[in-house]
Parts: sequence; structure tokens; C-alpha cells
Amino acid sequence: MTRSPHRPGTTGTTGAAWATGATWAGSALSRRGFLQAVGVSGALLAAGPLLSACGTEGTNSSGDGGTQGDPKKLAWSNWPLYLDTSDEDDTDNPTLKAFTNKTGIEVTYTEDVNDNDEFFGKVSPMLRAGRSTGRDVIVLTDWMASRMIRLGYVEKIDRANIPNSRNLLPSYEDVPFDKGREYSLPWQSGIAGIGYNPKALGREITEIDDLFRPDLKGRLTMLTEMRDTMGLLLLSLGKSPEDHTMADYKKAIDKLQKLVDDGYVRAFTGNEYAADLASGNILAAIGWSGDVLQLQSDDPDMQLAVPDEGGMLWSDNLMVPKGAGNKAGAEKLMDFYYDPKIAAEVASYVNYVTPVNGAQDAMRDVDAELADNQLIFPTEQTLSTLHSFKALDEGEEKEYQDMFQKVIGA
Repeated sequence: MTRSPHRPGTTGTTGAAWATGATWAGSALSRRGFLQAVGVSGALLAAGPLLSACGTEGTNSSGDGGTQGDPKKLAWSNWPLYLDTSDEDDTDNPTLKAFTNKTGIEVTYTEDVNDNDEFFGKVSPMLRAGRSTGRDVIVLTDWMASRMIRLGYVEKIDRANIPNSRNLLPSYEDVPFDKGREYSLPWQSGIAGIGYNPKALGREITEIDDLFRPDLKGRLTMLTEMRDTMGLLLLSLGKSPEDHTMADYKKAIDKLQKLVDDGYVRAFTGNEYAADLASGNILAAIGWSGDVLQLQSDDPDMQLAVPDEGGMLWSDNLMVPKGAGNKAGAEKLMDFYYDPKIAAEVASYVNYVTPVNGAQDAMRDVDAELADNQLIFPTEQTLSTLHSFKALDEGEEKEYQDMFQKVIGA
């Protein structure tokens, strides 16, 4: 899964649609600044995966060497462009330096989680053999976190060693794949909704079925990420992504197949839909908040709509792989990043939804312009409109994916 970095401005609300404002003034070369410097509407958009928080290969060395049980060393694998960097050096991480200064633990930070399945393929042989992966902290998306927990590939965390975990927002506490958060804590979250320019389309989108009108035939894209696309299709049928039957899912698949057959869907994509949305080749896309917000640097009228039926909320999760050499250090790292001030520092750079209660108040001292942005700090009411996809066992995962892949032609 690839998701784009973004630096939103202020937000407004039109019905269920969240429209972000056109202006933002930042001091650092943030992830948005990086994208603007290269050129959002030019070569960068054509590059597709370079937009992504999860799609480019990190420059740091692999964490495979491990910490070998040294309590003063920690190895952390994360997605690229997913941690604060300094103005002068994009390999320098100020909050990591602060962590080392506070704890004395040196962190080898590696941007080698480029894709959930790819990373699983890298570490699963070691975990299956009962060997250490050489990593103490990993960050994986909900559905892969679910698989890792189900297979017994991660350690149970001791929340008593993570007192700041009490700052976890209630909406994240009891997720389907990790009841009570015994094995994971969310790092950052994002939203899957509908990206479009209402001026270019000539109307607003407030319901999912608003996508399936003649003016969008052949000018609509959907995601290759099954949970996001099928989550919205299930919602369009009045079914819950968290609690639906196989019969419900098959009805949603049938609806998707008809939309494909009738020529509504131009393509199923990763985040490369951003280029077509920016150029006007498509007029709407099921997409991710980061991609859509990034496009606003060129087009302030672009917006993310969360339909009346709701949108999809995903999280990338901090976990400790089995056999980690420094589990205690990993728990100290989690505790550090659940300090609201530190969480605000990270959010001011990465601009995803932060799961840390108190970070919004802390943000007023870090970057006041972002403190009331619902795409970073959604209200509990807003969060109540967002859904996660139910946990699937191994057999269900294969069946769900096989049906979806058959429709999208992958």
C-alpha cells in the first residue's frame, strides 16, 4: 500500500465533505515542501510512488544486523518519509535525537518498509524459524498487523512500561485485530475517501453512489487496496466493513463487477491516480487523504470527501517482532512518542491523523495553523463516521483477495 505525504491547510466542511484551504506557510522543508520543490504537477507526479509515505525505498542501511540484546541500542524499521527531519538534513531526525538524549539508547532508524507484503516476505522466514529479524520495532498497516498477531510473530507489549499509552485516543483502543491493544499501538492514521475537484466536476459528491453517474463514466479510479475500495462499496450497500457476512461481501463484489463492466472505472491504482486527478484525466478517485491534500499545492479547489455513509480509517502500527533484542527499549520508544508534545512534533511534519490524545493542544505551540485541522485531529464525531475493515483469518483473506483480484484484473 502506498500513501502520499501531505501538508494541509485549514479545513472547512461542506456536508460530509472535508475541503482544505488553499494557504499554508511553513518554515521547514516538510514532506509537502519536498514535493513542491521537485514539482507536484511535473516529474514527481509521473513518478507515482515517489509521492508515497509507503512507496519509496529509504536511504538508511538495513536493520538486519540487529541489536543483539544491547539495552543501549534499538533497531526501528519504518516507512519512508514517516518521521520528522531537520531543515538542513533530511536524514536527521530531531525527535530521535531527543529520545537518545533522554534514554541513552541509540536508534538505528531504517526506512525499509516499502510495502506490507514485501516486508512480510523479508522477515517471515526468520520469524517462522524462530530467529530474530534484527529489528526491535516495526510499523505495519492494520491488516498486516492482524496477520502478524495471528501468526504469533510479535511480542505482547507491557502497557505498564508505556505509561503514556494512556494517551491513546479511545477510538483506537479496541480494534478488531488487537482487542485492548496488547500487541500494538498505532503510529499514524489516514483516511480513504473520495478525492475530487467540485468545480471541475460541476457538482458535489456527498454519497458513494454519487460516483456512479454518467458524467464520471470512464473518469473514475479506485484503489488496488482491497479494504479501502471494498469498504466503501460495502458502505454503499448499507453494510458494515467491520461486521459483514461473506454474502454481503459477494454482493459488494457483484456491484463492483457491474461498475467495471459498465465502463465506470478507468483503472485500479495505487497512488498514481494523483497525476490523472491533477491533470483532469479523471474527475474523481477513491483515494487517500495524503495524496489528495498534496495536490492542493497546485490546485486549492481539490478536496477529500468523506461520504455520508462514512469513510475508511487505516492505521500503521508500532509492534515488537518476536525475538527482538531490546523489547524494553522498544517500549521506551513507544512511551516517548506517545508524549503529546512529541506526537505534535511528528504530526507537524508528517501531517497524518495522530492517535495521541493531547497532541492537538500541544500542536498550538508547535504549529497553530494545524491545530484545528480535522485531517490531523478529527473530532470524536468525525472519527465515528470512519470505519475499519474487519479482521480476516487466513482462509478469508485468500477468498476475499481472490474475488477482488478477479474483478480488478490483477
